[in-house]
Amino acid sequence: MTVLGATGSIGTSTLDVIARHPERYRVHALTAHRSRDSLLALCRRHRPEVAVLAAEADAAWLRDQLREAGLTTEVRAGREALVEVAEAAEVDVVMAAIVGAAGLLPTLAAVRAGKRILLANKEALVMSGALFMDAVLRHGATLLPIDSEHNAIYQCLPPEHRGGLARHGVTQLLLTASGGPFRGWTLGDLAAVTPEQACAHPNWSMGRKISVDSATLMNKGLELIEACWLFDARPEQVQVVVHPQSVIHSMAAYSDGSVIAQLGNPDMRTPIAYGLAWPERIEAGVEALDLFAVARLDFEAPDETAFPCLRLAREAMAAGGTAPAVLNAANEVAVDAFLEGRLGFTGIGELVARVCEALPVEPADDLESILELDVRARRDARRWLSRE
Repeated sequence: MTVLGATGSIGTSTLDVIARHPERYRVHALTAHRSRDSLLALCRRHRPEVAVLAAEADAAWLRDQLREAGLTTEVRAGREALVEVAEAAEVDVVMAAIVGAAGLLPTLAAVRAGKRILLANKEALVMSGALFMDAVLRHGATLLPIDSEHNAIYQCLPPEHRGGLARHGVTQLLLTASGGPFRGWTLGDLAAVTPEQACAHPNWSMGRKISVDSATLMNKGLELIEACWLFDARPEQVQVVVHPQSVIHSMAAYSDGSVIAQLGNPDMRTPIAYGLAWPERIEAGVEALDLFAVARLDFEAPDETAFPCLRLAREAMAAGGTAPAVLNAANEVAVDAFLEGRLGFTGIGELVARVCEALPVEPADDLESILELDVRARRDARRWLSRE
């Protein structure tokens, strides 16, 4: 296995599951952006053949530390090294858990190498959905979604669900959302939200960027786009349902009136274990769901007035082309600015809307065009920030 983004919450959960099954899995490569201390600890425990960091200075430090520890792990640096460990001949399975647009190139490299990809990087599909899914089919890769919602839908659908949902009797995908830490808040309530509040998710343990996306409901918007590509669905076939208990992870509705749901405790090791062992099932270290302790399941519609990012994502998917890539780029800049105290919480959606309106939708025919629009959208977003 190669674990892209090994020091994040998905990466560490993946390594926890792997460690429970040493007879089945062996780590080839672990990667991180700048978290060199965390990567050192993981290398000491899992003994990968290769470790990758973004900067050569961090890589040099890690080489020295591993040498002192008597470990033979090869340390590399940079974007090309990420691609190399994703497509390496020794690798069967790639966990794609790098957050944001940075995960696109190595994940696509794994697809083109025909690997089994456990997709936890939703931006890869948001930015280049048509190209990505075409590459999966052309290169014979196996794509298994790891986001809890998409993994749940995958489990609720027939084994072969490509070619349109209707031909398989599926009328709607019900994508559940916890509602985040500000469920029930009005737009006025949200004006003074701090990064610490936004990162305090009530149900899930996640990184800061995805926690903010969950708080704005942009994460659910990105998941809506991802669901359309994964399951060959139109935006109107995907309904977001706020479910604060996070016990039902998502559902599929059928033409005969059936609604099939996947339930479980909110622990990412469940979908990770599903992706690792599919079509088998393995122990993941997750406690069985106690329905008597849960006692009740609540559902409500999302408030798109207070949380406009969900609407913006749906509109971007409907517009097609480069619109989702622009949405994603603007959101990444806006979230960074919020976390650094340079933008208010409600300004995230405002900034994304401005950038999406300013840039024309262009065909997403090749990766170079998509990456160019990504750069333009980030530049425009930073320009808007400088005017604030």
